[in-house]
Amino acid sequence: MPPIRETHRNFPRPAPVERQCFFCTSTHKVIDYKDAEILRKFMNSQMKIYGRRRSGLCALHQRAIARAIKRARTLSIVPYKLY
Repeated sequence: MPPIRETHRNFPRPAPVERQCFFCTSTHKVIDYKDAEILRKFMNSQMKIYGRRRSGLCALHQRAIARAIKRARTLSIVPYKLY
């Protein structure tokens, strides 16, 4: 019979990395719907809004970014979709 191999379950998981919110740590405090460059940082290539895990924002700023992106989409500053 072959020897039993160790599986990935036998190894300890690395400690989770504590990430800080972009807006909480930077001097760029205002989330403005007219600033398309900042808004695009939090959107993927299909113009979908990243979730909190991917964007690294706190809940307060994630809601504010989502609101600003939706407002910018309505005013055609940021496209709904890239074709």
